[in-house]
Formats: sequence, C-alpha cells, structure tokens
Amino acid sequence: MLTMTSTTLRDDASGPDGLSPDEREKAARNEQSVRRGFWTKIKATAARIPFAEDAVASYYAAFDRKTPLRVRATLMAALAYFVLPLDVMPDIFPIIGFTDDAAVLMAALKLLSGHVTPDHYTTARDALTRLKDETD
Repeated sequence: MLTMTSTTLRDDASGPDGLSPDEREKAARNEQSVRRGFWTKIKATAARIPFAEDAVASYYAAFDRKTPLRVRATLMAALAYFVLPLDVMPDIFPIIGFTDDAAVLMAALKLLSGHVTPDHYTTARDALTRLKDETD
C-alpha cells in the first residue's frame, strides 16, 4: 500500500529537477486548487468519467514524495485543470464536457507514464471502491 506524505511542492528542495521560483509559485497555486477541489469533483463525477482511475492515480503520484518534483508539478497542473470549474469545454455538457479534462490528463500521463506506478493505481482503485461504497 502506498503511503502518502503531506509535504507541499513548495517545501521540496530545488535539485537537478527543481523548479524555478515562477514555476514553484504556479505549482503551489495548482496544488492549492487540487487540495481544495479534487475529492469533491471525483465524488461528483467518478461514475460518469471513464478516466476516474487515472485521475486518482495521478493525484496519488502528484503527492508522492518519491515522484520527481517536476513530474509532480506537471501532474498537479493537469489535475488543477480537471478541478477548475471553468475550462475550454464546460463539464455541464454530458459526455463531451469532460473530453478536454481527459485530454489534458491523458497527455500528462503519456509523458509521465513511468512515474504513475502500479502502487498509485492500486491505491486509486481502493479509494474509488471506498467512494462507491459511501454513495451506495
């Protein structure tokens, strides 16, 4: 089982894959958006979106200290886009409303596929099962 830490992107020391001050600030804003809205959005949409498991696995990878900082920042940006109430294709439109969210997240996952591990997916499946049990 994956263990999560509560550190923020801002807390991580800058190293070879570190972020510039501007990138760090943007990543911190994205992280705040994700922390505030991710689980609310997943609870409301998990049954309707085919990429729920990928989104939750990405969430766990983004908060996993073992995931490289730049990868975490990229995942956080994709997740922040998913959480945002206003985006290119509003989520109120059935089916097509989530296509832009899926495209952004899938592009990030394709680029970073080696960093979203089987452990992240196992934890995601467990979390989605708990959410489903809560709503039944």
